[in-house]
Amino acid sequence: MTGLTHIGASGEAHMVDVADKAETVRVAVAEGHIRMAASTLALIREGNAKKGDVIGTARIAGIMAAKQTSNLIPLCHPLMLSKITVDIEDDATLPGLRVTATVKLTGKTGVEMEALTAVSITCLTIYDMAKAADKSMEIGGIRLMEKTGGKSGPYRRPEAAP
Repeated sequence: MTGLTHIGASGEAHMVDVADKAETVRVAVAEGHIRMAASTLALIREGNAKKGDVIGTARIAGIMAAKQTSNLIPLCHPLMLSKITVDIEDDATLPGLRVTATVKLTGKTGVEMEALTAVSITCLTIYDMAKAADKSMEIGGIRLMEKTGGKSGPYRRPEAAP
């Protein structure tokens, strides 16, 4: 593991200079979940939440969030993303919903923060839209599952191995 890239020799924060880095195809996959009462999950799946289509709205919110990451995280570069997908699936073991975001570009810096931001905002949107039915929902497990491209090479979380 190397030192922190966003901290200068004197301890000051700065945006990393990526001008001399090679452009490569970069992909990041992140996941997280939102745990809720089984009755809340049923309400969402049946489309009976007071605020409307929870899954569709949350998916769009996650996509929009990935595109806005540099406005939310101070030292992130603004990026021209070429792909963003947000998948939301039932997970009866929680019970709740599992969220997976995949972000891709060809560029000089990675997209891990964009994938993590997409998952976070998707989960927060689900919470916001269903909180009238279940204020005890719990968001968790937000983590990078894998990434490819760049000088550091591929990373795959051990439990994500096929």
